[in-house]
Amino acid sequence: MTRRPRSSLAIALGANLGDPAASFAAVRPLLAAALEAWAGAPLQLNWSPRFRTAPVGGPPGQPLYLNAALLVQGGAGAAQEGSWPDPAALLGRLQQLETRFGRERREHWGPRSLDLDLLWCGALTCCSPELVLPHPRLGERAFVLAPLAAIDPRLPVPGAGVSAAERLAVLLARPGEIPPLALAGEPGWPEGP
Repeated sequence: MTRRPRSSLAIALGANLGDPAASFAAVRPLLAAALEAWAGAPLQLNWSPRFRTAPVGGPPGQPLYLNAALLVQGGAGAAQEGSWPDPAALLGRLQQLETRFGRERREHWGPRSLDLDLLWCGALTCCSPELVLPHPRLGERAFVLAPLAAIDPRLPVPGAGVSAAERLAVLLARPGEIPPLALAGEPGWPEGP
């Protein structure tokens, strides 16, 4: 594991069981609190709009997904040069939230009530059985790139050498790729296209 100066981190949210919109609205303040407790400082949170997306991989016949992303930057109290805390500890907090919302890990890429994926954590790189950073399929998933590009189209995709919008455009040009559909904001998730 290599640590580099603190910059941003990103988390992808996904769900396709139960009421994903209600789950997203309910987990939002809990996720914000978990992040600030983990970082030990106030953070700047940038939420994407929600997107309706087709399932990728996994068993056939899954319901459509609801996806979003959260881009996190250190706030005024966390702006000093340094490293993020241990990302494995953050992963543990994310998995606790998933469990709280009924997540059961039954099959690879199967349907889920809530999925919280740590996409990157500053410039940190690691590869363990529990956590790989940056996320190995980040640049191959339109359902992740569309929310990130909605936050900031110029956002660099770690390891890709291009922005989120540029990488998304490449993916959407592939035959058969179904574009994510941005949803209007609503109470509990005001961000919209």
